[in-house]
Amino acid sequence: MNSLLNKPQSLPHQREKKISLTAVFIGFVSLSVLLTLTISIISSTQAQKKSLIHNTLALNFTTAVQMSKTMDSLFQFMQSGLTHAAGNFNESWETLPQEDMESRLDLIRNSGGYFNSIVLVDEEGKVRATSPSSIGTTGSRITSQAGRTALKSKKAFISEVYMTSVTKRIIVFISEPLFDQNGNYQGFIGGSIYLQDKNVLNQIFGGQFEKNGTSYFYIVDSKGQLLYHPDKNRIGKDISANPVVQQLMKGKGGMQQYVNLDKVDSLAGYTPIPSSGWGIVVVSPTKIINDQLLRHVLQLLLYMLVPLTVLIFIVVWTARQIVNPFVSLANVVRNFEQGGSVPSKPRVHWNREADLLTDTVVRALHNFRRQSEQLTHEAMTDPLTGLMNRRTFEDTIRRWIDQRVPFAILVLDIDKFKVINDTYGHQTGDVVLKQVAGIIQAGVTPQDVSSRFGGEEFVVLLRNLEPSEAFLKAEEIRKSVEQAVLIIDHPVTLSIGVALYPQHSSTATEIFHLADNALYLAKEGGRNRTVMIQEQERA
Repeated sequence: MNSLLNKPQSLPHQREKKISLTAVFIGFVSLSVLLTLTISIISSTQAQKKSLIHNTLALNFTTAVQMSKTMDSLFQFMQSGLTHAAGNFNESWETLPQEDMESRLDLIRNSGGYFNSIVLVDEEGKVRATSPSSIGTTGSRITSQAGRTALKSKKAFISEVYMTSVTKRIIVFISEPLFDQNGNYQGFIGGSIYLQDKNVLNQIFGGQFEKNGTSYFYIVDSKGQLLYHPDKNRIGKDISANPVVQQLMKGKGGMQQYVNLDKVDSLAGYTPIPSSGWGIVVVSPTKIINDQLLRHVLQLLLYMLVPLTVLIFIVVWTARQIVNPFVSLANVVRNFEQGGSVPSKPRVHWNREADLLTDTVVRALHNFRRQSEQLTHEAMTDPLTGLMNRRTFEDTIRRWIDQRVPFAILVLDIDKFKVINDTYGHQTGDVVLKQVAGIIQAGVTPQDVSSRFGGEEFVVLLRNLEPSEAFLKAEEIRKSVEQAVLIIDHPVTLSIGVALYPQHSSTATEIFHLADNALYLAKEGGRNRTVMIQEQERA
């Protein structure tokens, strides 16, 4: 009785998709035109791509050179502005009121607009005044390495990129020494550019790249640290591994296609800035060129759309007229293969041979359908009882579990059936089996499945029932068999085991075994009874 459910066999691979006759005709006619068009577009786009890359590199290099000259002029203005400002502080520190120093610094910062902040430091490194005063370092001593270097050098100074210890800003510092009327060193006046804030660099150059939104530029110092970049979060980063930046660090300029540190293929024009030792790079992602080429191809296709459409229409119409009878016949066979109906009267075609072939195939399909339906019924049902057979039951339980359909499984066995066979003979036993099967089938709904599992054993699958409902249904079937008037004058009873999915198990094999164990308990308990498997009996 305890038999394992067989695993489903793997389905054969689906047939490979074949090319239709219509597609073959259209393909042959259109192939030469499409090949010619493709070769023309490829050669055109390749030549245009080389031209676009060269022009973009040249434009970026020219732009970088112009920006470098502008940067040189800017540094000269900044340095001369500090030099001029230094001349306003040639008095002794003791003679300069604090408010006067701060107002002078404010005037210098606001009139030039070159610096985000300006600081006045005496020869001992003490901050005498700042602009804006909100910086809050007045009266303290300078702590940055750049400030100490500027104080010690006693000459004009441009720092590398660094982060301040107080404000945590990434800045570049430019200073000019201060001397009194007797030529004694008094300290320096220095201006800071806040690289991540609004500053003179993005005010002058940022607007040049806002319109196209694709090309951009960045500035690096002599050590390869970013001084300016459209992405403010990258300012201050070390990009010395960039091949273009490496050329700038050697003091070289030029134009180059390269892959940047973000693995983006790019076109760059670059040149050093002589006055500061910095370098400026103008970059256009190569994707810009590809996008332009795509637009070029789309324009070509747009111009050829009308003639190509007319040509394709003629080709398709001609091909369909030639192969339509065969396509129609193929559709009839495909529809039949997918379980559809077969037309009772074949379609009439202009081609005589196609008519004969269609008529013959349709007749053959009708005969095959009748034979197939008969064979399918025989393959799914038990020949003696007319119930579903074991294979159909196994397919159903696997399908319901795959679809997560709740169900109850009833395993039923005729009590002491061997006695009936030995007493009345096997032919009478077969009649009893058919009568019991009929009672079982009458006791379930159309959505349920009743099957003969083998010998005198039956299995019923009850769809979407609660445990109490499943038990009551099993009892109704058992009592119906017990009270039925059968061909023999001998009592016929059933023992039934019940289990539920998913309450008791989530696999087909285990749920069947649980119901079979419940049947065994029903037999052990005296037969002619229903037992539902309990939780503790699942272990």
